[in-house]
Amino acid sequence: MRLEPRRNNRLSLRSRNLRATGAAACLAAAALLLTACGQSADSATSAATEAAKVLPQRTTASPSATADLTEDQRERKSVLDATKVAFDDAATTAVGEVANGKLVDLDLEGVDDDDRGESPSPTATGSPEATGSPSASPGADGPVWVAEVAEKDGTVHTVRIDAVDGKVIEARVDADQDAEDKKQTAEWLSQATQTPEQAAKVATEKKKGTVTSVSLDDNDGSGVIWSVDVVGSDWKKTTFDVDAKNDTIVREETDND
Repeated sequence: MRLEPRRNNRLSLRSRNLRATGAAACLAAAALLLTACGQSADSATSAATEAAKVLPQRTTASPSATADLTEDQRERKSVLDATKVAFDDAATTAVGEVANGKLVDLDLEGVDDDDRGESPSPTATGSPEATGSPSASPGADGPVWVAEVAEKDGTVHTVRIDAVDGKVIEARVDADQDAEDKKQTAEWLSQATQTPEQAAKVATEKKKGTVTSVSLDDNDGSGVIWSVDVVGSDWKKTTFDVDAKNDTIVREETDND
């Protein structure tokens, strides 16, 4: 009869040991789970950090539109951005400097002047053409309209106009003319029944833009034309040859440079 209590005691002790062992196992499992979770979180953070190092950051900044322009296009943009006096206003001012004069040429300096053999630097002082002429106004270092206005006999006057404030910088007779030059100019003007303003209107109706040059010229022996340069919003220049008798466009050429 004394063995029964001892057996119960042993069972009770074994149960306590098992419970203790089970609790310890649970604690160990929980610790392992927490460690694993911590390691997973650390691993995810580490992976994200490494990815950020490898992948370049995106930028929303777009390249400047000016960077895509050619040298000629940038030059046109620079001159036209500074120009405040339009072609027709400059033409009116130039003709007003010569009694009974008619415009035969008007060009905005600095815009494709290589085509005409002119210097892109519009400074009157110190240049060969300006010898003996009045010195330029303070605004002469900016954009300048250069006009040629002819008298009835073909005598040409050069008139320089500040393209910012519209003031006349200088007006003088072209000393390089001879009798043949005057005769040719007078003949061309007699054939031109359309004005340069009308030719400019025809050209800008064909291509929207800014008129930078209008010049009276011979059409390969087939009468006379007004050659009109128009610079569009893409800063490309298109030259229109407009018949000076009927305002018909006879040639058109775009300079993509």
